[in-house]
Amino acid sequence: MSRPVVFGVRRSVYVRIARLALEEKGVAYDLDEVDVFAPGGPPPAYLERHPFGKMPAFEHDGFKLYESGAITRYVDEAFPGPALQPADAKARGRVNQIISLLDSYAYRTMVWDVMIERLRAREMYGRDPDEARIAAALARAETCCRALVELMGKGPWLAGSTPTLADLHAAPIYAYFRRTGEGAAMLTRHSALQRWWDAINARPSMVATRFPVEQA
Repeated sequence: MSRPVVFGVRRSVYVRIARLALEEKGVAYDLDEVDVFAPGGPPPAYLERHPFGKMPAFEHDGFKLYESGAITRYVDEAFPGPALQPADAKARGRVNQIISLLDSYAYRTMVWDVMIERLRAREMYGRDPDEARIAAALARAETCCRALVELMGKGPWLAGSTPTLADLHAAPIYAYFRRTGEGAAMLTRHSALQRWWDAINARPSMVATRFPVEQA
């Protein structure tokens, strides 16, 4: 069997989610760094893999996928290694609920509206950070954090006693969010999430997939 390939750049939250699943399963893979945000947009060949031009795309033995949720579930089910989805239907439903929460409410709020607005507005947009946008996003981020704390219960992981795809989905989002002072302070206020972050951030999979800004 050929090595699976992840297509996309290291700095992408969703590329890292796919890579984390492969790392947790102990699967050797290749990363083909295709930058869909490069001048001129996604290369035509990449659009054949992902018609919407987003990241990541994935291929294994001629089988092609896009959308990180589909990729990570495939990786969990196609390869040996520790299970990243619970066998119990209710627990699996909780994992999927958390992933949906993160996609729908946390990613854009924490990454684009807080981290990028706070740390990269001048570089990307040539202006000062939009404080009103950040303030509104922080209120939404607080709701996300409260919801995750309630859903994780006794933890220590987001969906129970062992790491799952929910943790792998959340970790890259929080890795960026906590780079801002506001994000770090919010994590500190939610002690259960801070303990979770300390545990997930220390895992070898996270070390192996560090964002470039974390390695600087």
